[in-house]
Order: sequence, then C-alpha cells, then structure tokens
Amino acid sequence: MLFILLAVALFFAMNIGASGTAASMGAAYGSQSLSRRIALILVAIAVFAGATFGGSEVVKTLSKGLIPENSVTIEIALIMLLAATSTLFIANITGIPLSTSEVTVGSVVGVGIALKSLQTGKLFLILSTWILLPITAYLIAYVLGKIVEKPLNHQLKTNGTYLKRVLTILVILASTYEAFSAGMNNVANAVSPLVAANLIDTSRATILGGAFVALGAIVLGGKVLETNAKKITNISLPGGIIVSFTSGTLVLIASLYGIPVPLTQATTSAIMGLGKANNINSKPIIHRIIWIWIASPLVSLFIAYTLTVLYLDGPSLLAILRSILAFTSVYVFLLLTPSLFLQPQEISFKQSLDR
Repeated sequence: MLFILLAVALFFAMNIGASGTAASMGAAYGSQSLSRRIALILVAIAVFAGATFGGSEVVKTLSKGLIPENSVTIEIALIMLLAATSTLFIANITGIPLSTSEVTVGSVVGVGIALKSLQTGKLFLILSTWILLPITAYLIAYVLGKIVEKPLNHQLKTNGTYLKRVLTILVILASTYEAFSAGMNNVANAVSPLVAANLIDTSRATILGGAFVALGAIVLGGKVLETNAKKITNISLPGGIIVSFTSGTLVLIASLYGIPVPLTQATTSAIMGLGKANNINSKPIIHRIIWIWIASPLVSLFIAYTLTVLYLDGPSLLAILRSILAFTSVYVFLLLTPSLFLQPQEISFKQSLDR
C-alpha cells in the first residue's frame, strides 16, 4: 500500500511538471526566444528551486489546514491522490482542461466531508482567493497592456533591433520566474497527502516532489509545450513579459500565504486582460473559465467523497448506491457542458501587432 501511494504521488508530480511547463514557458518558446531543450531545462531548474525553497506553506495548508492530520491514514492519503489523478485522467480523455490545484483541493474537501472533519475557515480563504485571483490578473494585465505593451510594440516597429534583444532576455527571465512560482505552489498537490499521513516531513517532501516535478517537465513537458506554444505565437514580446510577470507574482504571493491557486487561470486571465487592452473580445473564454472553476473541484470532490465512504462503510448497498449516484453526476455534468471545453477559444494578438 505504501509503495502504491508513493508511486501515485510521484507520478502525479511528474504530470504537474509537464503541465506547468506549458503554462510558464509557452510565451518564451512561442516567441522563439529560446529552444525547446533550453526551455525544458530552465523550467526544471526553476520549479525545483521554487518547490524546495518556497513550497512548504502550501504543503502545510493541504496536509493540515483543511483536515486534521490525525484523520489521515495511508489509505485516506491514497484516496486523495486517486481522486485527483482519476479526475485529471477523465479530463484528459474528454479534452477538458482542469486545474491541478483545484482538483487537489476538491479531493481533500471530499475526504473531509466524508470524515466529517472539514475545517471551513481555510477553505473559505482559498475559495475567496480563487475568485479574486483571475480578476486581479485581468486588471493588472489590462492596465499594463495600455501603458506598457502598446508603446513598446510601436518602438519595436520603428527601431526595434536592440529593444527586441532586451525584451527577449526579459521574456525568458519572466517565464523562468513564473515557473519558480509554479513550483512553489504546485508541488503541494502531489506530496501533501504523504505529509498528512506522517510518512515524510514537509522539507523532504518538497525536495522529493520538486525533483519529480522537474523530471516531469523534462520527460513529459516537450509535447505539451509544443502544443501550447502554437496557440500563443501571436503574443508580442511585451505581452509575454506582462502575462508571465503578472501571473507569476500573484501565484508567488498566494504561495507565501499557503494558498493553493490555479496558475493556468491566472495566466489565461492575464491574456484576456491584454486582449481587452487591444480591443479583442474574450467573453467565450470568460464563460469557459467559470465552468472550469466549478468543474475542477466538484468532480474530484465527488470521487474522493465516494471512495472515502466506500472505505469507511465497506461495500454496503447504500455505499454502492452513493457511488453510482456520484459517478453518474460527474458523468452527466461532463456530458452537459462539452461545448464549453472540447473546442476552447483562442485569443490572437496579431491584431495588436498589426496596429
């Protein structure tokens, strides 16, 4: 059982590294500021450093802040991880881009509800941050898009050789900074169940988790990065810097306070803010973000709650009926909203570059 728990946790960490690669290095690689190999190496170094030196606070929140640590056994920890990983697996095969942090929080909350030991104070703070984070990212990027991006784009057209070199360096630094903040926040998703079950202390967990997140970035991140970069090749260099700096800073602040947050939503909201600054409509994206925000924690919550009830009550008729109801609810929810997920809208910044 212990071996299975460790294997699931470390495999989850590798997948976090792969998805984080696309979110943090997409702008730098998409703008051809660096090669794919260098991008993957920079992400690996940055996420490991972020996890090692700044990941402990979020680990404490997910391991002790939502459920009393004396409630978590090896079996319960395994349920948390299985709920999160199975939710992401369902999302991958159906094409739904769920948030890793929200999925993890949902699984912990589902277990807490089943155990009747959920600590709602911290949960309210996390939910409030999830609402404020995309709004803040949107507003900051909108303002910077108006006062910074447009003037720099104009200068790039007129006399941009030296300026382009400077901005290329800055977009690489900003992307690396974003990867560092992602490491601070996301490593907890994989290792917090291990800490909650008292299998490993926080400092060793962040180092171990950080190492496997970095490994996942190198081994699994290439294809994800390639796919994501194709969607944002029209973002200008100043725009890429603004997106990475805005989302990276917000996630870093949240990490210092121990709040798990979705990096992808911060990044997408910042892109939408830039789009608004350039008069590009992004209402379809707003609707999609809202549904993802709802779906991510709810799906894993249902699965974690169901598995915990089955573990506690055994395979009774009532437990089986609860399981069928929960999984049916998840399946119906996914079927009712395919158009919001399966064909995600993309924001192009070519219009801003042509002005």
